Amino acid sequence: MTSPPTLRWGLIGAARIAASALIPAFRSTGSPIVAVGCSDPVRGAAYAAKHEIPLATGYDALLARDDIDAVYIALPNHAHLPLTLAALKAGKHVLCEKPLALSADEARRMKAAAGAAGRLVMEAFMHHFHPQLARAQALVRGEAWGPLKWMRSHFTYTLHDPADVRWSRRMGGGALYDLGCYPLSVMRWLAGVEPVVLGVAAGLTPPDAEGGRVDHAAHAMLRFDTAHGDVTGHFDCAFSLPPHTQFEALLRDGILRLETPFGWKDVEAVLRIGDHVERFAPCDPYALMVRHFEAAALGHEPVRITLDDSIAQAVAMDALLARAHAAANR
Repeated sequence: MTSPPTLRWGLIGAARIAASALIPAFRSTGSPIVAVGCSDPVRGAAYAAKHEIPLATGYDALLARDDIDAVYIALPNHAHLPLTLAALKAGKHVLCEKPLALSADEARRMKAAAGAAGRLVMEAFMHHFHPQLARAQALVRGEAWGPLKWMRSHFTYTLHDPADVRWSRRMGGGALYDLGCYPLSVMRWLAGVEPVVLGVAAGLTPPDAEGGRVDHAAHAMLRFDTAHGDVTGHFDCAFSLPPHTQFEALLRDGILRLETPFGWKDVEAVLRIGDHVERFAPCDPYALMVRHFEAAALGHEPVRITLDDSIAQAVAMDALLARAHAAANR
């Protein structure tokens, strides 16, 4: 039995998430990592040596290589658009860390460029590939427990490093981009319709040297106008609070709870609804995502996270951020 074809990869950014999750995912699928691109040659060379990557080079040199089919972009959020456009111009497929873009307009530019290049661009939402989420969707959209009525979620932790890019407005920082995108995407997926933003209460940092402020904490209230009636969604996100992760969907006849809602790697996932419990063996959703991306890029299956979905996610995020800053600045 022959192995399925794989892509040859380049990493854009010597990032921690690539080291902990994506490099193991690529290697589990047998996909070669040809090079890592880094703006700092010394850091890039050390990263390549540590992770046994054959070459460290600059971004432009990496994109110019003929032996790279696809790139994984793990740069600060403000760099996603220019590097995605450059990669597409160079004829590469793109798997980009979330959030794919800092606005719906940026996401639309990516879609236009991907269409012109005939290449795949996908937002790296690994939790969509954990089997518990497909099961949760089947339960919510089935008839056994009645229609969806309400959703609520929390995703918080404490970010101690003041130099972290997530504290920078210019670089696309903030808790909504970093953490709120997860409950937002799950709620959109389960409801099957796009949300109306009813309100956001946010805590903003003091202005930085450039006058920028980021949301270090936010509480959002959404409404989803479904075929079975209005569904309310609440979520909290923060990197200025203790760690807490939760997702609940209230149906007419039971409450569905996901103990690890955002697809942690190599951890047993538990789904509860009413008195019913389902357990999912530890898996690697990053590897499942990479396998899907490669199959979609090679034309073997339809892409699961489309650019239209990423545009809709960005439209909702634009509305959330506008309300967060307007409310906090009053």
